[in-house]
Amino acid sequence: MREFKNILTEMYNISELAKRIVDGLRLTQDAVLELIAEVSTDELCQLANLLREHFSGKKVDTCSIINARSGRCSEDCKWCSQSSFHKCDVKIYPLVDSQTCLEMGQYNAQKGIKRFSLVTSGRSMSDSEVDSACESFEVLRKMTSLKLCASMGLLNKNQLKRLFDSGVERYHCNIETAPSYFGELCTKHTQQEKFQTLEWAKEVGMTICSGGIIGMGESMEQRVEMAITLRDMGVKSIPLNVLNPIPGTALENTPPLSDEEILRSFAMFRIVNPEADIRFAGGRIKIKHLQHRLMNCGISAAIVGDMLTTIGCGIDDDFKMFADLGREV
Repeated sequence: MREFKNILTEMYNISELAKRIVDGLRLTQDAVLELIAEVSTDELCQLANLLREHFSGKKVDTCSIINARSGRCSEDCKWCSQSSFHKCDVKIYPLVDSQTCLEMGQYNAQKGIKRFSLVTSGRSMSDSEVDSACESFEVLRKMTSLKLCASMGLLNKNQLKRLFDSGVERYHCNIETAPSYFGELCTKHTQQEKFQTLEWAKEVGMTICSGGIIGMGESMEQRVEMAITLRDMGVKSIPLNVLNPIPGTALENTPPLSDEEILRSFAMFRIVNPEADIRFAGGRIKIKHLQHRLMNCGISAAIVGDMLTTIGCGIDDDFKMFADLGREV
Protein backbone atom coordinates (compact mmCIF):
# COMPACT_ATOMS: atom_id res chain seq x y z
CA MET A 1 0.00 0.00 0.00
CA ARG A 2 2.86 2.35 0.81
CA GLU A 3 4.51 1.67 -2.52
CA PHE A 4 1.32 2.54 -4.37
CA LYS A 5 0.85 5.74 -2.39
CA ASN A 6 4.30 6.74 -3.60
CA ILE A 7 3.17 6.25 -7.18
CA LEU A 8 0.22 8.54 -6.55
CA THR A 9 2.13 11.26 -4.73
CA GLU A 10 5.39 11.25 -6.68
CA MET A 11 4.15 10.68 -10.21
CA TYR A 12 0.40 10.90 -10.34
CA ASN A 13 0.27 9.88 -13.97
CA ILE A 14 -1.96 7.21 -15.47
CA SER A 15 0.45 6.51 -18.31
CA GLU A 16 3.32 5.94 -15.90
CA LEU A 17 1.22 3.54 -13.81
CA ALA A 18 0.25 1.66 -16.97
CA LYS A 19 3.94 1.29 -17.86
CA ARG A 20 4.70 -0.07 -14.41
CA ILE A 21 1.92 -2.64 -14.70
CA VAL A 22 3.13 -3.62 -18.18
CA ASP A 23 6.60 -4.06 -16.67
CA GLY A 24 5.25 -6.48 -14.07
CA LEU A 25 3.75 -4.49 -11.20
CA ARG A 26 0.70 -6.31 -9.81
CA LEU A 27 -1.41 -4.31 -7.40
CA THR A 28 -2.47 -5.64 -4.01
CA GLN A 29 -6.09 -5.45 -2.86
CA ASP A 30 -5.33 -2.41 -0.69
CA ALA A 31 -3.59 -0.70 -3.61
CA VAL A 32 -6.50 -1.34 -5.96
CA LEU A 33 -8.99 0.00 -3.44
CA GLU A 34 -6.84 3.08 -2.94
CA LEU A 35 -6.64 3.61 -6.69
CA ILE A 36 -10.42 3.36 -6.98
CA ALA A 37 -10.84 5.89 -4.18
CA GLU A 38 -8.29 8.34 -5.59
CA VAL A 39 -8.98 8.54 -9.33
CA SER A 40 -11.97 9.50 -11.43
CA THR A 41 -13.95 7.05 -13.55
CA ASP A 42 -12.46 8.52 -16.73
CA GLU A 43 -8.92 8.01 -15.39
CA LEU A 44 -9.70 4.48 -14.26
CA CYS A 45 -11.08 3.63 -17.70
CA GLN A 46 -8.10 5.30 -19.37
CA LEU A 47 -5.71 3.11 -17.37
CA ALA A 48 -7.69 -0.03 -18.19
CA ASN A 49 -7.76 0.88 -21.89
CA LEU A 50 -4.02 1.46 -22.02
CA LEU A 51 -3.52 -2.02 -20.60
CA ARG A 52 -6.03 -3.51 -23.01
CA GLU A 53 -4.27 -1.85 -25.95
CA HIS A 54 -0.88 -3.20 -24.84
CA PHE A 55 -1.87 -6.77 -24.07
CA SER A 56 -4.74 -7.36 -26.50
CA GLY A 57 -4.31 -4.75 -29.21
CA LYS A 58 -7.30 -4.43 -31.53
CA LYS A 59 -8.35 -8.06 -31.32
CA VAL A 60 -11.68 -9.21 -29.91
CA ASP A 61 -11.91 -12.87 -28.95
CA THR A 62 -15.44 -14.06 -29.73
CA CYS A 63 -17.24 -17.14 -28.48
CA SER A 64 -20.79 -18.44 -28.42
CA ILE A 65 -22.59 -20.95 -26.24
CA ILE A 66 -25.38 -23.47 -26.55
CA ASN A 67 -27.59 -24.38 -23.60
CA ALA A 68 -26.89 -28.09 -24.05
CA ARG A 69 -28.92 -29.28 -21.04
CA SER A 70 -31.50 -27.05 -19.41
CA GLY A 71 -33.28 -26.78 -16.05
CA ARG A 72 -33.81 -28.99 -13.00
CA CYS A 73 -30.53 -28.06 -11.36
CA SER A 74 -30.07 -29.46 -7.85
CA GLU A 75 -28.06 -26.45 -6.68
CA ASP A 76 -29.49 -23.39 -4.90
CA CYS A 77 -27.55 -20.55 -6.56
CA LYS A 78 -29.66 -17.49 -5.77
CA TRP A 79 -29.25 -15.84 -9.19
CA CYS A 80 -30.05 -18.83 -11.40
CA SER A 81 -33.36 -19.47 -13.15
CA GLN A 82 -32.43 -23.10 -13.77
CA SER A 83 -32.24 -23.97 -10.07
CA SER A 84 -34.95 -26.37 -8.87
CA PHE A 85 -35.25 -24.14 -5.78
CA HIS A 86 -36.76 -21.40 -7.96
CA LYS A 87 -40.00 -21.18 -9.89
CA CYS A 88 -38.97 -19.74 -13.23
CA ASP A 89 -40.31 -20.15 -16.73
CA VAL A 90 -37.39 -21.99 -18.33
CA LYS A 91 -37.23 -24.82 -20.81
CA ILE A 92 -36.37 -28.23 -19.38
CA TYR A 93 -34.64 -30.79 -21.58
CA PRO A 94 -31.84 -33.40 -21.40
CA LEU A 95 -28.45 -33.28 -23.10
CA VAL A 96 -28.86 -32.33 -26.76
CA ASP A 97 -27.67 -34.70 -29.49
CA SER A 98 -24.56 -34.34 -31.63
CA GLN A 99 -26.50 -33.30 -34.75
CA THR A 100 -28.01 -30.32 -32.89
CA CYS A 101 -24.57 -29.36 -31.60
CA LEU A 102 -23.10 -29.59 -35.09
CA GLU A 103 -25.83 -27.44 -36.64
CA MET A 104 -25.38 -24.77 -34.00
CA GLY A 105 -21.60 -24.93 -34.30
CA GLN A 106 -21.67 -24.61 -38.08
CA TYR A 107 -24.06 -21.67 -37.88
CA ASN A 108 -21.77 -19.82 -35.47
CA ALA A 109 -18.66 -20.66 -37.49
CA GLN A 110 -20.31 -19.27 -40.62
CA LYS A 111 -20.99 -16.06 -38.71
CA GLY A 112 -17.27 -15.71 -38.01
CA ILE A 113 -17.21 -16.82 -34.38
CA LYS A 114 -14.04 -18.60 -33.32
CA ARG A 115 -15.00 -20.42 -30.11
CA PHE A 116 -18.00 -22.59 -29.29
CA SER A 117 -19.02 -24.03 -25.94
CA LEU A 118 -21.53 -26.59 -24.72
CA VAL A 119 -22.97 -25.44 -21.38
CA THR A 120 -25.07 -27.74 -19.20
CA SER A 121 -27.26 -27.09 -16.19
CA GLY A 122 -26.76 -29.08 -13.03
CA ARG A 123 -24.04 -29.74 -10.50
CA SER A 124 -22.16 -32.20 -12.70
CA MET A 125 -22.47 -34.83 -15.43
CA SER A 126 -22.69 -38.61 -15.30
CA ASP A 127 -20.06 -40.67 -17.10
CA SER A 128 -22.57 -41.64 -19.79
CA GLU A 129 -23.48 -37.97 -20.32
CA VAL A 130 -19.81 -37.10 -20.65
CA ASP A 131 -19.47 -39.86 -23.24
CA SER A 132 -22.35 -38.34 -25.22
CA ALA A 133 -20.81 -34.86 -24.95
CA CYS A 134 -17.48 -36.25 -26.18
CA GLU A 135 -19.22 -37.64 -29.24
CA SER A 136 -20.59 -34.18 -30.00
CA PHE A 137 -17.20 -32.56 -29.54
CA GLU A 138 -15.54 -35.13 -31.80
CA VAL A 139 -18.08 -34.33 -34.53
CA LEU A 140 -17.51 -30.59 -34.08
CA ARG A 141 -13.73 -31.05 -34.21
CA LYS A 142 -14.02 -33.04 -37.43
CA MET A 143 -16.60 -30.88 -39.21
CA THR A 144 -15.64 -27.33 -38.14
CA SER A 145 -12.58 -25.21 -37.39
CA LEU A 146 -14.05 -23.95 -34.11
CA LYS A 147 -12.03 -23.86 -30.93
CA LEU A 148 -14.04 -25.98 -28.50
CA CYS A 149 -14.94 -25.19 -24.90
CA ALA A 150 -17.09 -26.83 -22.25
CA SER A 151 -18.91 -25.68 -19.13
CA MET A 152 -20.37 -28.74 -17.42
CA GLY A 153 -20.12 -28.17 -13.71
CA LEU A 154 -18.00 -29.95 -11.14
CA LEU A 155 -16.50 -32.75 -13.20
CA ASN A 156 -13.80 -35.09 -11.94
CA LYS A 157 -10.32 -35.28 -13.42
CA ASN A 158 -11.01 -38.39 -15.49
CA GLN A 159 -14.09 -36.81 -17.07
CA LEU A 160 -12.14 -33.67 -17.87
CA LYS A 161 -9.40 -35.75 -19.51
CA ARG A 162 -12.00 -37.45 -21.72
CA LEU A 163 -13.31 -34.05 -22.80
CA PHE A 164 -9.78 -32.85 -23.55
CA ASP A 165 -9.07 -35.95 -25.64
CA SER A 166 -12.28 -35.32 -27.62
CA GLY A 167 -11.13 -31.85 -28.64
CA VAL A 168 -12.09 -29.50 -25.76
CA GLU A 169 -9.23 -27.08 -25.23
CA ARG A 170 -10.77 -24.79 -22.62
CA TYR A 171 -12.92 -25.47 -19.58
CA HIS A 172 -15.20 -22.88 -18.03
CA CYS A 173 -16.38 -22.73 -14.42
CA ASN A 174 -17.26 -19.36 -12.91
CA ILE A 175 -16.20 -18.70 -9.34
CA GLU A 176 -19.18 -16.25 -9.41
CA THR A 177 -18.10 -13.87 -6.65
CA ALA A 178 -15.52 -13.24 -3.92
CA PRO A 179 -14.59 -16.15 -1.63
CA SER A 180 -15.83 -14.09 1.32
CA TYR A 181 -19.30 -13.74 -0.25
CA PHE A 182 -19.92 -17.03 -2.06
CA GLY A 183 -21.59 -18.70 0.93
CA GLU A 184 -24.26 -15.98 0.93
CA LEU A 185 -25.31 -16.96 -2.57
CA CYS A 186 -24.98 -20.74 -2.70
CA THR A 187 -24.98 -23.45 -0.01
CA LYS A 188 -25.15 -26.70 -2.00
CA HIS A 189 -21.54 -26.62 -3.13
CA THR A 190 -18.44 -24.68 -2.19
CA GLN A 191 -16.19 -22.38 -4.12
CA GLN A 192 -13.32 -24.69 -3.23
CA GLU A 193 -14.96 -27.38 -5.35
CA LYS A 194 -14.89 -24.96 -8.27
CA PHE A 195 -11.20 -24.23 -7.67
CA GLN A 196 -10.48 -27.97 -7.69
CA THR A 197 -12.35 -28.52 -10.96
CA LEU A 198 -10.42 -25.71 -12.64
CA GLU A 199 -7.12 -27.03 -11.30
CA TRP A 200 -7.88 -30.50 -12.67
CA ALA A 201 -8.78 -28.95 -16.03
CA LYS A 202 -5.34 -27.33 -16.16
CA GLU A 203 -3.66 -30.57 -15.13
CA VAL A 204 -5.19 -32.50 -18.06
CA GLY A 205 -4.03 -29.84 -20.54
CA MET A 206 -6.87 -27.34 -20.86
CA THR A 207 -6.77 -23.59 -20.44
CA ILE A 208 -9.38 -22.23 -18.06
CA CYS A 209 -12.10 -19.61 -18.26
CA SER A 210 -13.64 -18.24 -15.08
CA GLY A 211 -15.35 -15.08 -13.96
CA GLY A 212 -18.51 -14.12 -12.18
CA ILE A 213 -21.47 -11.83 -11.76
CA ILE A 214 -21.43 -8.30 -10.40
CA GLY A 215 -24.47 -6.69 -8.82
CA MET A 216 -25.53 -9.52 -6.49
CA GLY A 217 -25.19 -7.44 -3.34
CA GLU A 218 -21.42 -7.69 -3.03
CA SER A 219 -19.23 -4.69 -2.17
CA MET A 220 -16.59 -3.16 -4.43
CA GLU A 221 -14.01 -4.57 -2.02
CA GLN A 222 -15.40 -8.04 -2.68
CA ARG A 223 -15.27 -7.47 -6.44
CA VAL A 224 -11.59 -6.62 -6.06
CA GLU A 225 -11.19 -9.79 -3.98
CA MET A 226 -12.76 -11.81 -6.82
CA ALA A 227 -10.52 -10.17 -9.42
CA ILE A 228 -7.38 -10.94 -7.42
CA THR A 229 -8.53 -14.53 -6.81
CA LEU A 230 -8.86 -15.01 -10.57
CA ARG A 231 -5.41 -13.51 -11.11
CA ASP A 232 -3.88 -15.83 -8.52
CA MET A 233 -5.48 -18.79 -10.33
CA GLY A 234 -3.87 -17.77 -13.62
CA VAL A 235 -7.18 -17.28 -15.45
CA LYS A 236 -6.71 -15.75 -18.91
CA SER A 237 -10.39 -15.51 -19.95
CA ILE A 238 -12.67 -13.69 -17.51
CA PRO A 239 -16.37 -13.43 -18.44
CA LEU A 240 -18.04 -10.61 -16.52
CA ASN A 241 -21.79 -10.88 -16.10
CA VAL A 242 -24.00 -8.06 -14.83
CA LEU A 243 -26.89 -9.45 -12.81
CA ASN A 244 -30.13 -9.59 -14.76
CA PRO A 245 -32.61 -10.20 -11.90
CA ILE A 246 -34.93 -12.93 -13.16
CA PRO A 247 -38.46 -13.16 -11.71
CA GLY A 248 -38.79 -16.21 -9.51
CA THR A 249 -35.17 -16.27 -8.35
CA ALA A 250 -34.01 -15.26 -4.89
CA LEU A 251 -32.37 -12.13 -6.35
CA GLU A 252 -35.35 -10.96 -8.40
CA ASN A 253 -35.68 -7.70 -6.42
CA THR A 254 -31.98 -6.81 -6.33
CA PRO A 255 -31.50 -3.12 -7.23
CA PRO A 256 -29.32 -2.49 -10.30
CA LEU A 257 -25.82 -1.10 -10.15
CA SER A 258 -25.26 2.47 -11.32
CA ASP A 259 -23.60 3.05 -14.68
CA GLU A 260 -20.62 4.52 -12.86
CA GLU A 261 -20.18 1.44 -10.69
CA ILE A 262 -20.37 -0.89 -13.70
CA LEU A 263 -17.74 1.11 -15.60
CA ARG A 264 -15.41 1.24 -12.61
CA SER A 265 -15.86 -2.47 -11.92
CA PHE A 266 -15.05 -3.54 -15.48
CA ALA A 267 -12.01 -1.25 -15.56
CA MET A 268 -10.83 -2.66 -12.24
CA PHE A 269 -10.92 -6.25 -13.53
CA ARG A 270 -8.62 -5.28 -16.42
CA ILE A 271 -6.24 -3.37 -14.12
CA VAL A 272 -5.98 -6.35 -11.75
CA ASN A 273 -5.76 -8.86 -14.63
CA PRO A 274 -3.91 -6.89 -17.32
CA GLU A 275 -3.02 -9.89 -19.50
CA ALA A 276 -6.43 -11.59 -19.42
CA ASP A 277 -9.28 -11.30 -21.88
CA ILE A 278 -12.03 -9.42 -20.03
CA ARG A 279 -15.17 -10.76 -21.69
CA PHE A 280 -18.70 -9.43 -22.13
CA ALA A 281 -21.08 -12.11 -20.87
CA GLY A 282 -24.59 -12.24 -19.38
CA GLY A 283 -26.74 -9.25 -18.54
CA ARG A 284 -25.76 -7.30 -21.63
CA ILE A 285 -29.37 -6.34 -22.27
CA LYS A 286 -29.06 -4.27 -19.07
CA ILE A 287 -25.91 -2.45 -20.16
CA LYS A 288 -26.50 -1.97 -23.89
CA HIS A 289 -26.22 1.81 -23.49
CA LEU A 290 -22.77 1.39 -21.91
CA GLN A 291 -21.22 -1.08 -24.32
CA HIS A 292 -19.15 1.36 -26.36
CA ARG A 293 -17.72 2.90 -23.19
CA LEU A 294 -17.03 -0.53 -21.69
CA MET A 295 -15.17 -1.56 -24.83
CA ASN A 296 -12.85 1.35 -24.09
CA CYS A 297 -12.23 0.43 -20.47
CA GLY A 298 -10.76 -3.02 -20.79
CA ILE A 299 -13.04 -5.33 -22.78
CA SER A 300 -11.21 -7.51 -25.31
CA ALA A 301 -13.59 -10.45 -25.69
CA ALA A 302 -17.30 -11.25 -25.85
CA ILE A 303 -19.82 -14.03 -25.69
CA VAL A 304 -21.98 -13.16 -28.68
CA GLY A 305 -25.53 -14.23 -29.40
CA ASP A 306 -27.99 -15.32 -26.71
CA MET A 307 -27.06 -16.47 -23.22
CA LEU A 308 -28.39 -19.60 -21.49
CA THR A 309 -31.92 -18.52 -20.57
CA THR A 310 -31.85 -14.82 -21.44
CA ILE A 311 -31.51 -12.72 -24.59
CA GLY A 312 -28.03 -11.50 -25.42
CA CYS A 313 -26.93 -9.24 -28.25
CA GLY A 314 -27.21 -10.10 -31.93
CA ILE A 315 -24.07 -11.46 -33.56
CA ASP A 316 -24.28 -9.02 -36.47
CA ASP A 317 -24.87 -6.10 -34.09
CA ASP A 318 -21.81 -7.08 -32.08
CA PHE A 319 -19.59 -7.40 -35.13
CA LYS A 320 -20.73 -3.98 -36.34
CA MET A 321 -19.91 -2.47 -32.93
CA PHE A 322 -16.44 -4.03 -33.03
CA ALA A 323 -15.84 -2.64 -36.52
CA ASP A 324 -17.11 0.81 -35.57
CA LEU A 325 -14.58 0.85 -32.73
CA GLY A 326 -11.73 -0.26 -34.97
CA ARG A 327 -11.50 -3.73 -33.44
CA GLU A 328 -10.76 -6.95 -35.27
CA VAL A 329 -12.47 -10.27 -34.56
